[in-house]
Formats: sequence, structure tokens, C-alpha cells
Amino acid sequence: MNKKKKPFLGMPAPLGYVPGLGRGATGFTTRSDIGPARDANDPVDDRHAPPGKRTVGDQMKKSQAADDDDEDLNDTNYDEFNGYAGSLFSSGPYEKDDEEADAIYAALDKRMDERRKERREQREKEEIEKYRMERPKIQQQFSDLKRKLAEVTEEEWLSIPEVGDARNKRQRNPRYEKLTPVPDSFFAKHLQTGENHTSVDPRQTQFGGLNTPYPGGLNTPYPGGMTPGLMTPGTGELDMRKIGQARNTLMDMRLSQVSDSVSGQTVVDPKGYLTDLNSMIPTHGGDINDIKKARLLLKSVRETNPHHPPAWIASARLEEVTGKLQVARNLIMKGTEMCPKSEDVWLEAARLQPGDTAKAVVAQAVRHLPQSVRIYIRAAELETDIRAKKRVLRKALEHVPNSVRLWKAAVELEEPEDARIMLSRAVECCPTSVELWLALARLETYENARKVLNKARENIPTDRHIWITAAKLEEANGNTQMVEKIIDRAITSLRANGVEINREQWIQDAEECDKAGSVATCQAVMRAVIGIGIEEEDRKHTWMEDADSCVAHSALECARAIYAYALQVFPSKKSVWLRAAYFEKNHGTRESLEALLQRAVAHCPKAEVLWLMGAKSKWLAGDVPAARSILALAFQANPNSEEIWLAAVKLESENNEYERARRLLAKARSSAPTARVFMKSVKLEWVLGNIAAAQELCEEALKHYEDFPKLWMMKGQVEEQGDLVDKAREAYSQGLKKCPHSTPLWLLLSRLEEKVGQLTRARAILEKSRLKNPKNPGLWLESVRLEYRAGLKNIASTLMAKALQECPNSGVLWSEAVFLEARPQRKTKSVDALKRCEHDPHVLLAVAKLFWSERKVTKAREWFHRTVKIDSDLGDAWAFLYKFELQHGTEEQREEVKRRCENAEPRHGELWCATSKDIANWQRKIGEILVLVAARIKNTF
Repeated sequence: MNKKKKPFLGMPAPLGYVPGLGRGATGFTTRSDIGPARDANDPVDDRHAPPGKRTVGDQMKKSQAADDDDEDLNDTNYDEFNGYAGSLFSSGPYEKDDEEADAIYAALDKRMDERRKERREQREKEEIEKYRMERPKIQQQFSDLKRKLAEVTEEEWLSIPEVGDARNKRQRNPRYEKLTPVPDSFFAKHLQTGENHTSVDPRQTQFGGLNTPYPGGLNTPYPGGMTPGLMTPGTGELDMRKIGQARNTLMDMRLSQVSDSVSGQTVVDPKGYLTDLNSMIPTHGGDINDIKKARLLLKSVRETNPHHPPAWIASARLEEVTGKLQVARNLIMKGTEMCPKSEDVWLEAARLQPGDTAKAVVAQAVRHLPQSVRIYIRAAELETDIRAKKRVLRKALEHVPNSVRLWKAAVELEEPEDARIMLSRAVECCPTSVELWLALARLETYENARKVLNKARENIPTDRHIWITAAKLEEANGNTQMVEKIIDRAITSLRANGVEINREQWIQDAEECDKAGSVATCQAVMRAVIGIGIEEEDRKHTWMEDADSCVAHSALECARAIYAYALQVFPSKKSVWLRAAYFEKNHGTRESLEALLQRAVAHCPKAEVLWLMGAKSKWLAGDVPAARSILALAFQANPNSEEIWLAAVKLESENNEYERARRLLAKARSSAPTARVFMKSVKLEWVLGNIAAAQELCEEALKHYEDFPKLWMMKGQVEEQGDLVDKAREAYSQGLKKCPHSTPLWLLLSRLEEKVGQLTRARAILEKSRLKNPKNPGLWLESVRLEYRAGLKNIASTLMAKALQECPNSGVLWSEAVFLEARPQRKTKSVDALKRCEHDPHVLLAVAKLFWSERKVTKAREWFHRTVKIDSDLGDAWAFLYKFELQHGTEEQREEVKRRCENAEPRHGELWCATSKDIANWQRKIGEILVLVAARIKNTF
């Protein structure tokens, strides 16, 4: 049978196979294939079909509508870009080439999306920011009102009416479920009803069963009532008496735990009940089971190795942690019996025991361990009386005379004379202890101290502290010439004994000497070790770093010694002289600065800045003739130097010697003509009121230096001062043709037009300036302010957004942007500004002003100080700080700000320059200008 079976029987037909197609049969469909004919009103097979699908006709209509939806080719469903809403070919087969085409299109879409992603995200971000500006959060809208809540008085708070309860009566007074405790007799009665009855109740026979005691089957025994735990053994009955007793006992225990021991009355606080229960639990971090395990393990360790001290200590500490202090004490005392030679066990026992018992334990410990320093120290600590402490320590020193710790503890308790006697004995017992030798030397007289230190050097030839102490001793007694010799001998001796000279340690010792007032020792140490271990080419750089480090550590004499040594090695280095001069200027006296500068100009006569510093120092001290003589010497060393010419002119003009200044400037113009010399000449005539002479000089200067923008500015400002607007405009315009990249010229022309009411022209000038000078924050800032001053705040905000796009790291723009925002958004904007320009002084100043506006005085002061520290040349920051201190500071704080500002000599800042360069203030000092600028500041931010 198997051989005759065809191989294809029982196998699935190949794909696309139609039976009989090979012999011409086309196939047919019978009613059995498609099912019987159905009327439109016949119900469908699905018994749970929803309404609208319960008949055959409904389902046919639904399928036709779906077909119509799939191929809706109406004109209203057509879009020029997307085509028809549905796919034209959705009814066709989806083949492999369609899949490949779709994959290619998907890849293209993804690539195009990646290209546009950054712009799209930026646009979305801008839209969100715009949306937030138009529709701020509720929190932001009410932040100003919240701030005003601080001003509400207590009476106003109390006068606010209470909100009424709007709930209905049932919600206000809910009816709680009433629970009534069931008496014990109830349970007993029902347990009896559950028993089997062997006789019939006579009432049942009498009334025919109508008088059932519990109709409805209520005499069924209660489930759970027959649990074995509630039964008395043997009888199977519930012993209610025992349950009552247990319950009463439990309640008594709980009440006694929370009873009030002060008043003698029992008070149960329902709220604090759980807290009281928690307080009964021992205060340990582990679980109860973990403690049991630990206890078991430690017990095993103790039994297997009873002479192992850590096992006893750990066991005692476990019991101490779990609150069983007496058990811990018993365990550790047993430990002392098993390990009598263990220092740690005895110390732990002394720690756990109370006062007098601890003393007895320590006494016992001393008998077992007479050489233990720690036990003696512990014994001394346990004593409260000083004499008892001394007695214990002296007894200890009899047993352990070579313990430095014991000697130090004993000496600390003694008076100076007794301490000196004890130390003389201590150094005999511990000759290698540097601390004891130095302590003895400090207590001895000068002669004896020298002997002590010499003995110390013999006993400890490898310690540098003994040598440094010897040098300090000589300096303290006036033998400064010996200090250098001692330090040099120390270096030689230590090297001979194989000690490596560690430069960093010696510099640290020198700084300590400086702070202790031993100047000569500190300088000698510095001179001795400053050159050790440094390559020749690294010397200058390393020494300058060392000097800065010493200044940072307030060791000024060390820094002075380093500069002095560096100047000996590099006498012709202008940079070293400058660093030393600035050091003396900031931390020294005027005399030390002038002495240094005299030496400096002798070694570096071509360094103009050194000459100028010397002259300025003399001038500030009021010695004008000396300043003139210094400048005369400078002229000899540097003929035709512009800086020295201008310094001489300034010296004369500041001292009201105007004719001398004019003559000097005339000489300078003939011998060393520069644009700055001409500018100073014009300014001198201008401030003295000689307008005609100033204009003439300006015209002459512009013939030679037409590309110097300051000359054009001065020409325009002179004309503007005389209300000659057209001539001023012409001067600025000509200047801009020659100097198109000068920002101040553009600003002056724009402000001139704004001043005469030509707002459109001013706006056009600024737009033109921005085209010629792209990414210029100053021009963008002026454009924003122009719109703001004109009252067009929306345009100003738009311009600011563009400005920050073009100059994203400009601190000036960010600081202005903070105050363009409404009050609730300012803090957020300031955070953004700090992220972009973390160390920009303008941004720090804006944050300080923000804190000031919110009355956060401490924070505002901190940020103002941070600003002037980062950029001490920004005059506006000093002015705002001074104004702040005028309102919130003391007189001392104001004077300190003024003094620091005068030392910093700021030269920049918008408000500062507007005041300091005003012709009316040309002779004002820094302190006077500070006061003037602060007076101009209004608290309108």
C-alpha cells in the first residue's frame, strides 16, 4: 500500500496552484462556497453586534461606504502639494519595489529633517519664549503681588475674613458608623446554642414549632469562635475569665508606660502614643534578628578564643548600642580577666564604667600593665583635681621616663619655673625629642637657651627647627648679624648629615617666622633656600610665583626678600623691577617705593614707566619740585618720549602752572609731534576756555592726523558746546569718513540727532554703523536704548534679541537685557546671562543691582565686591557700590570703598567717563568723581 501511494498526497499545494488549470479547466464557484443567499433584513450571525450592524443590509452599506472612503477622488479632497488625501494606489498590491521606494523616501525625509532640525528647534525655542513673554505663568504674574505681601501688617492679616464652609449639611456633619462593644455573655450564650440537644423543648410540642428561639437560623455557631486558643484545655469551653485577666493586664502595662510621673496622674495622649512606643525601642540601626545573629557569633568567638581582646570589646559595644549597659560592663570586666595584658580591653572597661569604678579599673590596669602610656593618660583624665593629675603623671614618669607624651602632659600642668626644671629632666630622658628641647629653650634665659640649643643640635643633628629657633633667638636679642651665619651653617650642617634640603618646607618655615615677627630670620631663610633645586632658565618665573604665593599667605617680608634676591640676580630686568614696585605700592610705604624706584631707574634708565611711577609718588606726596627733577632726569635718559612729555604737562596743569604746561606742549609739538600731544594741547586750551585757540590747534592737528578719531570728537564737541549743531554734525560726519570704525564717533552723531529731535535720522545712523561694524555690542546697545528712550519698548526688546543673536557673549548687552524684562522674568534672564558670561563685570554688576532692587542687602554687597575684584578699572561698579553703601552701609564701609577706588584709579565705564571727561570736572580727583557719579545714579532699576 505504501509503495502505490503518490508522493504529493497530504502535502500543501504550491503557491498559485489552481486545480485543473493545465487541462483547460477554468474552475467554478458554487453556493456552498459563498454560503446561502441572504435577505437584506436577515439578522447577522454575531448575536452581540452593535446597533447599525445587526442585519445583512447594514453591513453591506457599511462596506460600500468604506470602499467609497478609500477612493474619494473628489476635487474637494485634492491638494496641490499633497495630492489626494488617500493613496490612489491603495487598492493595488504592495510589492518589493514599492517597499524599496518607500525606504528611499523615508531616508530622504530623515536626512532633510536632520538638516532642518537645528533651525526648527531654534524656532520652536523662540516661539516658546515669545509665548511665555505674552502669556506668563500664574506664578510669574503674581510674583510682584507676593513681594508686596511682606509689607502687610499683622492687623491687616487678622482683618481678612474667614472663608465660609460651602458644603451641605450632610457633608459638614457626616454620620459615623457606631460600633458597640459586645459583652462576654453574648459569646457564651451563642456557644451554648451551638451544642446538640438530645431532648425536645416542651414549648415546641405545645405551639407546634412556631416558637423557635432564633428564627432564621441565628443559632448557627459563629465562625472563629471555636478556635482552640480560646478554649480551656480538656473541656472545649471558652474561658472568658482568663481572657478578661489577660486584657486587664495588657491595659495596665500600657497605661503604666505612658503615665505622667511628675503629677502622679495617669494621662494617655492619643497622638503621642505611637511616639512613646517608638521611644521604648533601643536606638540601634540594625534589625533585632541581626543583633541576635551578631550576639551569637560573638559568643562563639569568645568561647573558641577567650584570650582574643577584640571579641570582648565588640561584644561589650554591641550590648552598649542595644541599650544593655550593665551587660556590656559585665562582659568587658570578664574580658579584663581573660585578657589582663590587653591595653585596649582595659581602656574600654574604663570608658564603660562610671567615675569611681573607672578609677578602680584603671588602677587595676596599671598593676597589670605598668608600662602603658595610654592607661596612665586615661588615669590622669579621670582625675578632676589638678594636683591629683600631677601626682598620677609623676607616678607614670617613674615607670615610663622615656615617654614624650607623658612629659608633655606633665609639663603643661606646671607653672613656668617648675616646667623649666621638669623639661631639663625631660630632655635627659628623651634626648631625641625636638619639641622638648625647643620648649626648654623658650623657658630659659638667653645664655642658657643658647646652651640648650647647642646641646639639642649635638643630640639631633638632622632637625632644621633647632637651627631656625637659634636664629630667631639671636634676632630677638638683637644679634641680627648672627642670623645669616646660623642659617648658612644650618644648611651646611644638615647637608653634611645627609639631610635633603626641601625648599618648600623651608619657605613654609620662613612664612611662619614672618608671621611670628622674626623678619631677619625669615629673610635669611629665604635668601639661603630660594635658589636650591631650580634650573637656571626657570629661576625668574619660579621666584615670581613664590613671591605671589607669599603675598597670598600674607607673608609680606618673605615676598620682599624674594624680590630683593631676584633683583640682585636680574638687575636689568624691567619686569622684575615693575613687579617689585607694584608690590611696594600695594603693601609697602611711600619711602620704600621711592627708594626702590631710585634703584630701578639707575639699572633700567630706558623704562619710562619706572620714571613716571617715581614722579607720581613724589607728586602725590605733595613734593612737586622733586617730581619735576625726576621728570627732568627722565628726559635726559629718554629724549622725545611722548609719555614723559605728557606726564610733565599733567604735573604742571594739575598744579595750576598753565603757562608752563603750554610751553611744554609747544616744545613737545615741535620736538616730538604725535596725535596724543596735539590732543592734550587742544584739551588744555578747551578746559581753560580758549575756544578759538582750541579750534585752531584742532584744525592744525587734523591736517597731520586726520585718522585720529579723538580729534574729530573734540572738534564736534566744541562746536556742540557752542550750540552750532550743523557744524558739529559736519565734524562728526567728516570724522566718520576718515574713521568709519570708531564707535564713539557713531554714538556722538546719533545722540546729536536724537537731541535735536531727529529720531528717524538717529536710527538710520545706527543701522548704517552696525552694517559697517558688525558684531559691535556698543552700537547694538545704543540702538536698543534709543528705542527705549523713545517709548517703543517692544521694538527695543526685538532689537535686543537680534543683538544677543549677533553678540551672544557680550556682557554689556546681557546686563541691559536683564533690566529690559518685566520684574518676574529678571531673575531667569540673569541666570541665562551668567551662563553665557560668567566672569563679565557688567553681568555681575547687573546681578548685584537685581539683588539691590529686591532689598537683599547682604547678597547685593557680596556681588558688588565680586564685580570690583574682577575688574577694578570699571568706574561704574565703584560708583554703584558707593551709592549702595550710602543707602545701606556705615561710614566706615563708605570710606573703605572710597579708599579702594582711589587706589584702583578706574578709567572706564559709561557713567564714569561721562563725568570724568566732562570739561567742568577736569581737575577733579578720583574720590570727588566717585561722589559725583554716585549722585547721578537713580534707583529706578
